[in-house]
Amino acid sequence: MSKSLEKSRRARVVVHATSVTSITLLLTSLVTSCATNPVTGRRELSLVSESQEIQMGREASQNDVRRVGALSGTPAEALVKRIGTKMAAGSERPNLPWEFHLLDDAAVNAFAYPGGFIFVTRGLMTHLNSEAELAEVIGHEIGHVTAKHSVAQMSQAQLAQIGLVGASIFSSTVAKYGDVLGAGTSLLFLKFGRDDELQSDALGFKYSLTDKYDVRESPKVFTTLGRLSGGAGRIPEWQSTHPDPGNRVQRAEQRIAQTPPAQLQGLTVNRDSYLKLLDGMVFGENPREGYFKGTRFLHPELRFQLDFPTGWRTANQPDAVIAQSPDQSAQLVLQGAQGTPAQVVQQFTQQQGITLKQSSQSSINGLTSAQASFDAQTEQGVINGLVIAISHQNATYMLLGLSAPAATAQRGPEMETAMRSFRPVTDNAVLSVQPARIKLITLTRQMTGQQFVQSYPSSIPAEQVYIINGIDASTSVAAGTILKQVVGGTLP
Repeated sequence: MSKSLEKSRRARVVVHATSVTSITLLLTSLVTSCATNPVTGRRELSLVSESQEIQMGREASQNDVRRVGALSGTPAEALVKRIGTKMAAGSERPNLPWEFHLLDDAAVNAFAYPGGFIFVTRGLMTHLNSEAELAEVIGHEIGHVTAKHSVAQMSQAQLAQIGLVGASIFSSTVAKYGDVLGAGTSLLFLKFGRDDELQSDALGFKYSLTDKYDVRESPKVFTTLGRLSGGAGRIPEWQSTHPDPGNRVQRAEQRIAQTPPAQLQGLTVNRDSYLKLLDGMVFGENPREGYFKGTRFLHPELRFQLDFPTGWRTANQPDAVIAQSPDQSAQLVLQGAQGTPAQVVQQFTQQQGITLKQSSQSSINGLTSAQASFDAQTEQGVINGLVIAISHQNATYMLLGLSAPAATAQRGPEMETAMRSFRPVTDNAVLSVQPARIKLITLTRQMTGQQFVQSYPSSIPAEQVYIINGIDASTSVAAGTILKQVVGGTLP
């Protein structure tokens, strides 16, 4: 949950359902048409024009930058932009308004919005070890755009999207998180199929080779993702929509073997210069933006804490903290709001589709608050809800509890107890917590991976250290090699 707590939404290759502009675009694009795919040259169904594709991608991109935050103006971001801009200029769609961003996000991820808006996360960058590896990832995402994978998916799902839009108009806030309850959704997440992924792998390889990057580094990207998926550390989001890392390593090796040897001469790796960009970069989740300790959520920067119900699944997202009951019948959301607590509750309950049942103003743990119970009408039925707004440290927070009617008797009290646990943080150990960061070590002698983790202890498990450095415990590393150590970040 970022300090700004902005309320914009994120989707991967999506139409934002509460955007009037996107609704209009969807409704007007239902005239069947065909277009030529710039990569394959084949004619294919397309219900989304290029201008619509660009507009939808730009809206989603701007929301991500505002909501998550970008590492703007940093040398690392400059590298992402330089690689991407050059690749895109030589691609099959050079005239798109290409943009390349480095998100301040711990997720090991990279993704493309339609229209040429490409994102790489710092989480992914800290797991790569050369400019050539980064180029392979960026080329892959460019491939999704040039091959119009998202356009094809949106065209196939167009009618379904219209139905989802209609279901979500009743309330932008309820709609934003209502999909978990099966009562409507505001976002349509489109995952690419196996053929699309393999085609983008091949395109990324081609773009990298064209720009003189050493494509022999490409298997390392898929190897790293595969190792993360094997249980060491957080499973990368990029991997969740990019299956079969083992097969993709083999395919990358096959492409290398089929490349004429002359084309593999004089290629760029840029390992050391790339690693130097990572020195001091935050590694993993930044606890300054909130973290969980058991069921308790603590936010050092904003100085509050909240106890979620036992057994509920929780997630700290850039714009909200979300919890879901084990049976998925209820959901609890904490997010920032504008105005006084009374104004926030009033504005919420006045939205279309919301029926106010009861409202009041009170004090919660010494903090000014207002609350209201309500019903929300959707195309699938009624959702029961409770909204509480609380003022703390010159900011207002909205807590929203949603439940299916059949579950309200059980989940309602759980949610209200959690919402009323919102209180200030006073523990100095929590208030002073800092994130883990990358520290570069230049080896003064040859050593194995195991000797490295013993000589330079990290604040993450040894297996994770091996993964982020692309080595194993038994790997012999030469003197003069730069390796990553992770320091700091121990939670109280």
